[in-house]
Amino acid sequence: MAANATSFTSQLASVTYGAASNVPVQIDYIVDVLSQTSGWTIVFTLLALAVAYDQVNYILQKGSIVGPAFKMPFIGPFLQSVNPKFEEYHAKWKSGELSCVSVFHKFVVIASTRDMSRKVFNSPSFVKPCVVDAAHKLLGADNWVFLDGKAHVDFRKGLNGLFTRKALEVYLPGQEEVYRRYFDKFLDITKQAGGKPVPFMPEFREVITAVSCRTFVGHYISDEAVKKIADDYYLITAALELVNFPIILPFTKTWRGKKAADMVLAEFAKCAAKSKVRMAAGGEMTCIMDAWILNMIESQRWRDAEANGTTEGMEKPNPLLREFTNYEIAQTVFTFLFASQDATSSAATWLFQIMAQRPDVLDRVREENLKVRNGNVYMDLDMEQLESLTYTRAVVKELLRYRPPVLMVPYVVKKAFPITETYTAPKGSMVIPTTYMALRDPEVYENPDMFDPERYYSGDAEVKGAKNFLVFGTGPHYCLGQQYAQLNLALFIGKASILMDWVHHPTPDSEKIKVFATIFPMDDCPLTFTERKQ
Repeated sequence: MAANATSFTSQLASVTYGAASNVPVQIDYIVDVLSQTSGWTIVFTLLALAVAYDQVNYILQKGSIVGPAFKMPFIGPFLQSVNPKFEEYHAKWKSGELSCVSVFHKFVVIASTRDMSRKVFNSPSFVKPCVVDAAHKLLGADNWVFLDGKAHVDFRKGLNGLFTRKALEVYLPGQEEVYRRYFDKFLDITKQAGGKPVPFMPEFREVITAVSCRTFVGHYISDEAVKKIADDYYLITAALELVNFPIILPFTKTWRGKKAADMVLAEFAKCAAKSKVRMAAGGEMTCIMDAWILNMIESQRWRDAEANGTTEGMEKPNPLLREFTNYEIAQTVFTFLFASQDATSSAATWLFQIMAQRPDVLDRVREENLKVRNGNVYMDLDMEQLESLTYTRAVVKELLRYRPPVLMVPYVVKKAFPITETYTAPKGSMVIPTTYMALRDPEVYENPDMFDPERYYSGDAEVKGAKNFLVFGTGPHYCLGQQYAQLNLALFIGKASILMDWVHHPTPDSEKIKVFATIFPMDDCPLTFTERKQ
């Protein structure tokens, strides 16, 4: 082998191709140069060319919008993005109505103003939701949230009925049940800690997981499985951060998140199988999964009757649904959990912190909730009573404006997108509308950096800020569960206000914002709870 290698090398070095054949002299020169060049020189030359290409590509994509003059080769601001800081995001939003970064292969355009964000939300012919790159791997590339155009519209029609006022009222008893159970746990946590403050953010994440699972899949799932989902969902959230390593490697965030997501999907598929059996037997609807499967059963009955010519006296379901597999149902219900879990956990954490800081607001919430229950603190509410809590609902809406859980919503550009007259986002890039700046617009909200429920209770923020309230998005992909989320939070804080007292124990980090998919207090909200004397 050594002899052969020596022979080959000597021939390459000694042959003059230009003289021995019709090969152009230029090729002869290149071969001669390569034969005298070390492997390291070639590697470094190729690396330099790749760096130059990466920089030129970034500069061309950046165009006239705000952004770094040059990109850190290949990775861009990946290292900073691993530990995102709200202050850095805020500075980016303030830098211009459009700005950009480039991370690995992904060029990202950030739309900061209300009008720019609304334009992205309302441009389905140019963009579609992509969440983040890892979402396709965790939620499934064939998940309905990634559908586009008519396919998305048609699928969504079949889900609209799950979030009507009538449907939401069916879910209320299950939510009340979960909150009662977890309020006892809150009291016990403080008792076990000897009255010392405990960071309650993890507890709020768990109770929101529990109430979501109860609403979405009812009693088809065990308390143990709910606890495991609550614990493991942290891994899913970490895997779905805005910037992550682009491929799934063992023991990375995305790898752990994928395992957790597969576990949730498996649990929900089991729930779907149980619900199909129960609803086919005429069981009572108690959760979203029941409602959806009942719609499928009624659609099939109509098709059977239509085939037999016996539809007289029957009401045709609208829309008619096909029968979805257990896995498809699990995928869809998982997206409801994905959409609600982190955002509602964030809102709940800030809500309890701010209510403790503002006893004047909490007293009014408590008074309103006692009045609607005629002084009976153990009374459950129906939908009409819950909707009558106008001040409590104003508190929730102001909380969502003041501390919007979802700061940014990633979209992928399907074709060159002329966002402004002077800038076109390139195909394949990511464009991210933000909500924060629209919700803090001083021209719309007086004293926008203050928490003031009066702006929604007796003020004109509802009308004046209609285009600014982007908490649930706008356009064809607006959040299906926006009424559910707000009513759920109103029920949560209202019920807590009449059953418990709580104290927030501030730290230097209490008002600092931690970005973990959504936003939380940096100190995770240290609280103590005591039972309220009736």
